[in-house]
Amino acid sequence: MANPLRSEVVRLYKTLLFLGREYPKGADYFRDRLRAAFAKNRDVKDPEEIRELINRGEYVVKELEALYYLRKYRAMKKRYYDTE
Repeated sequence: MANPLRSEVVRLYKTLLFLGREYPKGADYFRDRLRAAFAKNRDVKDPEEIRELINRGEYVVKELEALYYLRKYRAMKKRYYDTE
């Protein structure tokens, strides 16, 4: 892996690992899938391809944040608004 992008990849991995703690199917499930995804792309050397993979990972981060936000919103809505 290219050295300039290594720090970005490590940052992305740590961010995803942190977000995976609240994953609906469980942290262990998410961690295993995350580890497999990163291991699959371990041998990628092309900086442009690494950049594309980082962009895909950042998209996943945004999707997870949206998922968690909606879950919290639904819980608050259920708690404070009567559904009858």
